[in-house]
Amino acid sequence: MRAHQIMTKDVITVTPHTTIEEAAKIMLRTHISGLPVLTDAGRLVGVVSESDFLRRSEIGTGRKRPSWLQFILGAGKVASEFVRERGRKVADVMTPDPVTVDEETPLEDLVRLMEKNDIKRLPVMSGGTLKGIVTRSNLLQAVASMAHEIPDPTANDDHIRDRIIRTVNGTDWRPIGFEVTVRNGIVHLHGIITTDEARQATIVAAENTAGVKEVHDHLCFVDTWSGFYVESPEDDASDRLKKANQAWGR
Repeated sequence: MRAHQIMTKDVITVTPHTTIEEAAKIMLRTHISGLPVLTDAGRLVGVVSESDFLRRSEIGTGRKRPSWLQFILGAGKVASEFVRERGRKVADVMTPDPVTVDEETPLEDLVRLMEKNDIKRLPVMSGGTLKGIVTRSNLLQAVASMAHEIPDPTANDDHIRDRIIRTVNGTDWRPIGFEVTVRNGIVHLHGIITTDEARQATIVAAENTAGVKEVHDHLCFVDTWSGFYVESPEDDASDRLKKANQAWGR
């Protein structure tokens, strides 16, 4: 899946000359957290977002630094902060030269860029023209759409078992003595783990296998230092219930 398949195409934009008040009203009215900034000629020059309005004199959140710290930061830095806190136009507060992608950028690269640059949106460009924007909400929608279970005609019990074993055995955290039984799409996991993370990862591997209806955890935890042995939470709860029923029956 690529950027053009998940991006928002009808992008609401502002210009560098748009007032701060108007930009804020647009975001509130349209329920969006960021706006690309285009010149009158349509050239992308920045992005203005909610975070750009956090430090504003109108709401008393401007930075208050002691004079000695202002001296260390330098007049340029202090002056720049003054503009961001008191400027009246989008050009005064926007993030210039935003990170962009093209329409064929794969999802993996979109996520990497967002994480690397700590940003929530990526304008999608083609030949210098804004074609759309990819936000974290778009990625969330992609996850939701792709998470729908797709029927697999080969997902019989034997195939399910083989796929789970192949997936888990190819990892560094695979359980010791790992075994899988499957009946009518219901999976039972057996083996020994040494971390709770390995338990969760094994369960997730099974849940993500096509054709799986339920996953039952019988993975036993063993402490590598003391040899302390603990049954899976599911098996422990089952044992407790059996004992309670037996006691009640007496």
